[in-house]
Amino acid sequence: MQTHFTETQLQDPKLAEANKILRSCVHCGFCTATCPTYQVLGDELDSPRGRIYLIKEMLETGRPADARTVKHLDRCLSCLACTTTCPSGVDYMHLIDQARAYVEKTYKRPLSDRLLRWVLAKVIPHPTRFRLALFAAKLGRPFARLIPDARLRAMLAMAPRTIPPVSRNDDPQSFAPTAPKRMRVALMTGCAQKALNTDINDATIRLLRRLGCEVVVPRGMGCCGALTHHMGREAESHTAARANIAAVMAETRGAGLDAIVINTSGCGTTVKDYGHMIGTAEAAEVSALTLDISELLQRLTLPEGAPKGLTVAYHAACSLQHGQQIKTAPKDLLKRVGFTVVEPADSHLCCGSAGTYNLLQPEISQALRSRKVQTLEAKHPDIIAAGNIGCMMQIGAATAIPIVHTVELLDWATGGPKPRALG
Repeated sequence: MQTHFTETQLQDPKLAEANKILRSCVHCGFCTATCPTYQVLGDELDSPRGRIYLIKEMLETGRPADARTVKHLDRCLSCLACTTTCPSGVDYMHLIDQARAYVEKTYKRPLSDRLLRWVLAKVIPHPTRFRLALFAAKLGRPFARLIPDARLRAMLAMAPRTIPPVSRNDDPQSFAPTAPKRMRVALMTGCAQKALNTDINDATIRLLRRLGCEVVVPRGMGCCGALTHHMGREAESHTAARANIAAVMAETRGAGLDAIVINTSGCGTTVKDYGHMIGTAEAAEVSALTLDISELLQRLTLPEGAPKGLTVAYHAACSLQHGQQIKTAPKDLLKRVGFTVVEPADSHLCCGSAGTYNLLQPEISQALRSRKVQTLEAKHPDIIAAGNIGCMMQIGAATAIPIVHTVELLDWATGGPKPRALG
């Protein structure tokens, strides 16, 4: 793609990066075939190629973002299916991230949008606040029909039927291995996940301890910053990232760490990008140490298990298969411990969760969820497995098939308790 940035503009490192990304796009349109929003809406401007044109024009002219551009950029899920598909290697993730930060700085949204985004940014990354909000949503759910704004109705619907009690395993501490020690790893416990489902971290800790890992929950570690990062709120996301970097570096300089393990793939994609986001040697070191739980478990080698007589439909979270390019590890692990694994049709397409997307763009999100649930149910599985809490909440709200985190099944198959979601 030809660009027309001035020499003065290219002195800005961010614009220089955007220029390089834009020039790598060859207009081929392969991305339109795998873009979920283009599949639903059929609008060129709701495809990666269309959004790239909008971003190019906005950044080249240096003008403030306008409502038309913001509408189409807001509709992007950041699922990164386009990145997997692109034959030219266009770095769409960093381009859309830069565009969102630019929008946040130059565009004044309607008051209702500003208030909603402020609430999401100030509540969800903080587990105690989020837990209180979930209780309030449960109380407000019977009145959802009276609320005209679909986004607010989606927020009420998000609250699970049962909000789990706080797990003390999420507090800063160290868990000794129950087998000969092989590794010392830091577990990032997340933020929303600690309020929505405490079983996932509990299962992760049990399983890693049985495999010879000392598991550390570092003091000072909190939200990874993904939620605010994808809303273009750079200052908040970078503050969260720096806090996590400091917490991890305190451990590496102390007793040392062999890895940082993450069981929420949306967080993993962001933490693996800290080196780019923050641009320091320490940030790059944290990114290099970070592994998805499935990557770590492959290194540790799970024991093989006898056939379980259960069929698991594996839902590939976008942040795992596209963001981190981890495609086979979770399926291989489930097969290794004895589950029969099936995949739905169009497994590359997003379920519509995408962080806060299901709250900010509920109509598109629900269309994508319906498609995903139909393809999963068509496989007639006993269980649905996923590696991301957002996907689990999104899909679980629309199907009667129990959905659990992959690590819960692996824990169960190797000596842990049966996941509560299975009854």
